[in-house]
Amino acid sequence: QVDLVESGGGLVQAGGSLRLSCAASGIRMNDYYMGWFRQAPGKEREFVARFSWLNSTYYLASVKGRFTISRDSAKDTVYLQMNTLKPEDTAVYLCAAGRTPGYFEYWGQGTQVTVSS
Repeated sequence: QVDLVESGGGLVQAGGSLRLSCAASGIRMNDYYMGWFRQAPGKEREFVARFSWLNSTYYLASVKGRFTISRDSAKDTVYLQMNTLKPEDTAVYLCAAGRTPGYFEYWGQGTQVTVSS
């Protein structure tokens, strides 16, 4: 059984920072593309950040320079450091894993991030 468990969400003022974690079990993280997505109320889920197979990183344009994806392979954990948060970053953030970058087959339950103005 594959489980992705996110943590680290919360309420923060605009300009603040949060670090999200995603702990994976049942898979070896290095065998999968790992990514972060988010879904705001009334909006579709959108891609936020992910690794490529060669460990390059890709970001949603609006978070580039503010968010950083990283991982600790020994712990099978991926992180999302979020700095200079804005109210429009408010969403449920979900961790995902997939064998191809175009299809993420495993998803966590999500962690709520709320940024107040």
